[in-house]
Amino acid sequence: MSIAIAIDGPAGAGKSTIAKLAAKELGFIYVDTGALYRTIGLAATRRGYTAEDKAEIIAMLDGIAVELAFNEKKEQIVLLDKEDVSGLIRTPEISMMASAVSAIPEVRAYLLDLQRNMAHTNNVIMDGRDIGTVVLPDAKLKIFLSASAECRARRRYDELIEKGMDVKYEDILRDVETRDYNDSHRDIAPLKPAEGAVMVDTSGEDLETSVNKLLNIMREHI
Repeated sequence: MSIAIAIDGPAGAGKSTIAKLAAKELGFIYVDTGALYRTIGLAATRRGYTAEDKAEIIAMLDGIAVELAFNEKKEQIVLLDKEDVSGLIRTPEISMMASAVSAIPEVRAYLLDLQRNMAHTNNVIMDGRDIGTVVLPDAKLKIFLSASAECRARRRYDELIEKGMDVKYEDILRDVETRDYNDSHRDIAPLKPAEGAVMVDTSGEDLETSVNKLLNIMREHI
């Protein structure tokens, strides 16, 4: 029987990075569900849609194909109509669009089976906003990973600067706070800790400390 570990938390909490490293250490498959919503957001943005164009975004779903795959390094990539868009979905613009499309019930339903099928056939660590509450409510372990908005904005700012992007910390912080509000106040699957989730705060911690903290929790439960 497969084992599923669900990690939820706000944008920029380090879920993807920590989950990816933990999965490698445990020999699990890492599933980045946020990348799926970002890919939907990218598809909508390419068509010139905004967050208000819900009907158009819903209609778009029948004409696109979103897939999770693995490259030659066994790293997860996300495909949009067979195109690897993993490097195109990490901008602030796409982050905000991902938050918008994730509030659309039809988008969530479109991606739900894909996420569950991955967990039913593999040992997975899956991260997102509603993994423990909606996608995998029977997960072996549920973790809610958080950090202060300022800490998360600084991490994202440093990441984008390292990629050569021209961004301002104040803009990133405002985007983080806006996305926190939108994600936690949406009608469908709002961001919140799942029942029985282990609460973990990584504010002020380096990556190695955060990974070791989660690995210890995971090993205790599985």
